[in-house]
Amino acid sequence: MQQPLNFKFYPTLLDGFQSYLNSDIIYERYWGYSENPPCGIEEFRQKQFQSLIDRINRVPFSSEKADRGTVFNEIVDCMVLHKNSDKVKVQKVRDGNGSVVGLNGTYNGGTFYFPLSLCKEVADYYSGGLPQQYIQAILPTMFGDVLLYGYIDYVLPFCTHDLKTTGQYAVGNYKDHWQHIVYPYALMENGCNVPDFEYNVVELGKTFYRTYTESYSFVPERDIPRLTEHCEDFIRFLQANRDLITDKKIFNLR
Repeated sequence: MQQPLNFKFYPTLLDGFQSYLNSDIIYERYWGYSENPPCGIEEFRQKQFQSLIDRINRVPFSSEKADRGTVFNEIVDCMVLHKNSDKVKVQKVRDGNGSVVGLNGTYNGGTFYFPLSLCKEVADYYSGGLPQQYIQAILPTMFGDVLLYGYIDYVLPFCTHDLKTTGQYAVGNYKDHWQHIVYPYALMENGCNVPDFEYNVVELGKTFYRTYTESYSFVPERDIPRLTEHCEDFIRFLQANRDLITDKKIFNLR
């Protein structure tokens, strides 16, 4: 007998819950040896909790880091699809000889510069791929069915990809994220067996950029139980804090 559809989760929401669970680990990583941390560990835990509640409630926020990532993704998408953007104003940046050396993207009141060589490198890597592909699938849990949904940055014949921008990268940064499990699972449930997944990471400094790849392979026997357990733990969190949740979409009530 089919369970009712009781919840709707997207991968970065599961990432937010993971970050909340890892609050102590994150605090120790950044401030464990600091003599003057910006806050104590209890205050940090509370900030992580409130950040997750705000994400669940879709509280608007302004983030230069997020806007920069949005602009870069949009520029790459447009280069792959050979089209102009309808949400980012893109202008060419030329050197003293008139040669195009970069692109400025203006979005949400901010302007971000990207070297043309970087834009071409990433766009060439995704050549022939399908950008921003919506996917959804049902995951059964002890609390009822969960709809998992989201947009895959790029789908290529043998691999799916998520494009990240960051100011500082360390190996394994995304091992606790959930895109590399949710998206291959959803594709499998829709009849597409694409187990390989890449986080394509662009580290942007003031005067340099570097590119990295984190590769993962989806193994259903290992990863579906992990995904189910994480979703069930998240559901317990939602039930315990239901009085704080104002956006009911997560409960499939909107």
